[in-house]
Amino acid sequence: MSTSATNSQDTAAIQAAQEGVAICDRSHWGRIKVADDDRLRFLHNQSTNDFQTLKPNQGCDTVFVTSTARTIDLVTAYVMEDAVLLLVSPNRREFLMQWLDRYIFFADKVQLTDVTDETATFSLLGPKSDAIVEKLGAGTIIGQVYGNHLSFDGIRVAVGSGLASFGYTLILPVALKETVWNKIVELGAVPMSDRAWEELRITQGRPAPEHELTDDYNPLEAGLWQTISFNKGCYIGQETIARLNTYKGVKQHLWGINLNAGVEPGTTITAGDEKVGKLTSITETAEGYRGLGYIRSKAGGAGLQVQVGEVAGEIVEIPFVSHEYPE
Repeated sequence: MSTSATNSQDTAAIQAAQEGVAICDRSHWGRIKVADDDRLRFLHNQSTNDFQTLKPNQGCDTVFVTSTARTIDLVTAYVMEDAVLLLVSPNRREFLMQWLDRYIFFADKVQLTDVTDETATFSLLGPKSDAIVEKLGAGTIIGQVYGNHLSFDGIRVAVGSGLASFGYTLILPVALKETVWNKIVELGAVPMSDRAWEELRITQGRPAPEHELTDDYNPLEAGLWQTISFNKGCYIGQETIARLNTYKGVKQHLWGINLNAGVEPGTTITAGDEKVGKLTSITETAEGYRGLGYIRSKAGGAGLQVQVGEVAGEIVEIPFVSHEYPE
């Protein structure tokens, strides 16, 4: 397929995510099932959000961090009657399986299963997603809070698209993948490529492992305040995160950047003569180049004029993240 044809399809899918409904195949993302009696306590102790208050058919985003609160992955967790299903980034699946296994001790009743190959995941994105969900027979999920989910005919439908766009996430047996995909496309959803998803990820500001989620950054710098419980007990990395919050110690924040031209990720960002940050991701959109980068808090925020290497840029808001604790 020609580049221009690919670009026009991507443009159509992104427009559908803004005005209609798009569908993206996220089956290459990892799915880890955490089962047995201690599953909620275990996940509560291993990540940033509060699992002890979650009931079956509820869910949340959470961050797995190192002991010094450096980010490993941003994960969506769905609590079921007998297990918790974790939707993890594609390049973190094996690492997280090993990481979690390392913290299961002899007395812990926790079972980990990688169910990626036997399941599939789709995201519905866009304001008309409700109509599709209704026609699939899952209309009772409409209007529920983020992370809530229900299961029908072996398909789990959850509120939230995985990006800042309104939508839903579907997790289903791999045997149903082709049938369900075709039905959703027949109902009017526009197929979205991985490249178009990545463009939306960057323009909306969802941080990704090996780009914005690395050993260099903590979840508060990444703007993932909504994934962090400051009221729960001890968990890995908790002391560092609590200290950063208490003493307003977040020295840099993740922002969007409008750029005049393409430039390599990792390029230094300057304002005047001062080094203020680093570019972490970049994409080309119909409106020009957009990037993500960490900017020192003291340098400023939205509206700040910067240089990314030799390229002029401007700092802009991104909807996926927040820069302070949500009241």
